[in-house]
Amino acid sequence: MERLNYFIRRFLLVIPTFLGITVLCFGLIQFVPGGPVEQIIMKMKGIGAGESSRGAGAQASISIQQRKDIEAHFGFDQPFYKRYWKWLVTDKLGMKMESYKFPNKTAWQLIKERFKVSLIFGVAGFVLSYLACIPLGILKALRHNKMFDLGSSLVIFVGYAIPPFAFGMVLKMLFCGTVEGLWDFFPVSGFYSDNFAAMTFWEQTKDIFMHMFLPVLCYIIGNFAILTLLMKNSLLEQISKDYIRTVLAKGGSFTRAIWGHAFRNSLIPIATGFGSILTVMFAGSVIIEQVFEIPGMGRLSLEAIVGRDYPVFMGILSLTSVLGLIGNIFSDFLYILIDPRIDFQKN
Repeated sequence: MERLNYFIRRFLLVIPTFLGITVLCFGLIQFVPGGPVEQIIMKMKGIGAGESSRGAGAQASISIQQRKDIEAHFGFDQPFYKRYWKWLVTDKLGMKMESYKFPNKTAWQLIKERFKVSLIFGVAGFVLSYLACIPLGILKALRHNKMFDLGSSLVIFVGYAIPPFAFGMVLKMLFCGTVEGLWDFFPVSGFYSDNFAAMTFWEQTKDIFMHMFLPVLCYIIGNFAILTLLMKNSLLEQISKDYIRTVLAKGGSFTRAIWGHAFRNSLIPIATGFGSILTVMFAGSVIIEQVFEIPGMGRLSLEAIVGRDYPVFMGILSLTSVLGLIGNIFSDFLYILIDPRIDFQKN
């Protein structure tokens, strides 16, 4: 019952936390220069300058009334609380608002178009990261200070030291045929080929795999060292505890002590990242998507920020905030599954 009350409180806290995040970000973007009003005024001045003269002539082409009309068009003539309430309730977290950068498309339509790409990219990167790092971390713990541990640590830290975007550029140079005389195994950019619609199902699957192999590899490199060392150190800590020595003293095998007792407890720190499974569709690195020209959520968020496309930016922010908050609660639930002795009331 205490645990149920804890999770009820956590879910109820999602609401004020979400409102706090969105109010803060919604307020900040109102004061960021270069917004939609300023962009339209600059375009109008550019037209005036092209037809007449620069400087004072262009400045005179925008009257005070014209500026007020533009502000009214975007709703900036309303008080802050009214704009926020309209975004929150009337426009359904801004999802029904039309994009400033992509006319005739709402924020939700743009997010939905990129959702599939980011979902495949995020799930593949998330699953492969844990499938590779957990077994490697276990092997490093069981062979601590041996040649395998030392050699793998060298490779891990070298990979950790290389920025994922730089690693991606090197991979493109080596395996995408961008440099004459080198291999041309993978496509240079994009998520699928131009003739994707004419392919069979298996050809489409292969085409997506070839396009996503290098970007997913870059994504894994970014998390590889942290997850591997976290798994290793967590397992080493459990092996050194008294209950493992008790199992061995009672005649239990080392294998049973590791897999029957230490392994489960060592997953508790790793479970912190399991909650991010709910946000895998937004997990793609902005820079990686930019390097490989992948039309995913990361690239869309960058375009929204650079282009001051507030409806799209706030739509992505609201989704990631809700899923992130729920993901934290999901991580707490996994703690209980891994170790039922955990009592959140004492923490």
